[in-house]
Amino acid sequence: MRRLNIIGCGNVGKTLGRLWAQERVFSIGDILNRSEESSSSAAHFIGAGQGIAGIAAMSPAEVFLISTPDDQIVESCSALAASGLLRTGDIVFHCSGALPSAGLIPAKEAGACIGSIHPVKSIANPDVSVETFSGTFCGVEGDDQSLEILRPAFEAIGGKTFVIDPQFKTIYHAAAVIVCNYLTSLIEIGAQAYVKAGLDQETSMHVMEPLVRETVENIFGSGTVRALTGPIARGDHSIVSKQLAALADWNPRFGNLYRDLGAVALGLSHLQGTASPDSLAALAELLEQE
Repeated sequence: MRRLNIIGCGNVGKTLGRLWAQERVFSIGDILNRSEESSSSAAHFIGAGQGIAGIAAMSPAEVFLISTPDDQIVESCSALAASGLLRTGDIVFHCSGALPSAGLIPAKEAGACIGSIHPVKSIANPDVSVETFSGTFCGVEGDDQSLEILRPAFEAIGGKTFVIDPQFKTIYHAAAVIVCNYLTSLIEIGAQAYVKAGLDQETSMHVMEPLVRETVENIFGSGTVRALTGPIARGDHSIVSKQLAALADWNPRFGNLYRDLGAVALGLSHLQGTASPDSLAALAELLEQE
């Protein structure tokens, strides 16, 4: 069984470490956090390994997980490479969705294989994440030698791995931000619009909930093209024009957002093929106007 050391064992490191220890995927070795107390606490949660006070106290391992915050990954990797611990063929990887594995180049220069495995999951509570990790999709990229080990390791704890292009890692991560964080922002804009129309906040949420849930179910049940409804799907220039003007008058930022999202919806409407070409052409002209 390969030995795994963890540098920066927060929520992600704790979750993965405990699952790998339970399933005997890796033998958990040294755990390094900012303080020895924090390192020992992480080892206690995992139920294996030992907390250490600094990288000078770290023992060799076949696999190193750097699960620090993103802005500390390169620095931590440089410190690991400078420590002399890395041997040819060792694996160093991180779990960042935003950074490519190329950020681990100091480890590669020291002879290690590098990779990145990003669980597409909100890991805020390790106790919960350990119970719910199975079925999590994980984006992978890196050296073939590292992925030969890492993909089976994640799949052994229920991960569903898929390959991503590291050249577009930032766009990959932006996709998660758009469908998660910005969906929340869209719901907030909708709530503000309902409040503007006279509803209170609580009622607004109750009104939106079934609509949003049904829309999400339709999207994942039938795809975005078939799920599109509303005035742009129908080619209703009059409604779109009035809504755009009203939103722009009330809140220009929301008006611009309506226009930009409308252009995306227009593309879906073209594919749907329900609205007439003339109505879609008129909508395109409307949505292009500033």
